[in-house]
Amino acid sequence: MKRWIAAVVATISLTIASQVFAQDVVPGPGAVVVTVIPGGATFFSESKDSGEPSFANYGLGAGVEVNVNRYIGVEGEVTGALGITQDIQFASGPSNLKTPNLIGYSGNLVVSAPGHGSVVPYVTGGVGGLTLLDTESLGINDTTTFLTGNVGGGLKWFSSNGRWGLRADYRFSAVRSDPEAPAFFGQDTRYGHRVYGAVLINAWR
Repeated sequence: MKRWIAAVVATISLTIASQVFAQDVVPGPGAVVVTVIPGGATFFSESKDSGEPSFANYGLGAGVEVNVNRYIGVEGEVTGALGITQDIQFASGPSNLKTPNLIGYSGNLVVSAPGHGSVVPYVTGGVGGLTLLDTESLGINDTTTFLTGNVGGGLKWFSSNGRWGLRADYRFSAVRSDPEAPAFFGQDTRYGHRVYGAVLINAWR
């Protein structure tokens, strides 16, 4: 009988403790948040000076954000813009070709809006680099790395258990010109737009 009472008391205690713990969990970013980007797109507009063509690539990547507090964080990103076959408009006419693969990396400051809900708006900006990989069909015979800057923002949503969330992000980027870059990309300053959807993991609360 005593064992049965002890078991009941233990069960009730664990239930109460779990409820108290659940009440303490506040949806939102933790001290370290990992972003996993399974899908997105990167668009580069046409260069007006040299006629470097516009194109779009498929985007993926990952990032790690370290939050100083609920409002300020620093994020490191590594992204890929995978080339896809598309119609590219050259001065001589359109051609159906695969665009070059791009690898981007940046360090960004992230400023989140005040609030205590599960949805967190934010703005971000930073600097980094963009590596253009060789693509013989486009006359790109070597890899070239450019200095980049980006600004943007988006929304983060966190689940009620505080462990994971979702993210929608837009980024405007500028790629600094390089006179030794291939004719397809980089001899003029190029401007791009990147959008993506991602999964967030609160790695450390």
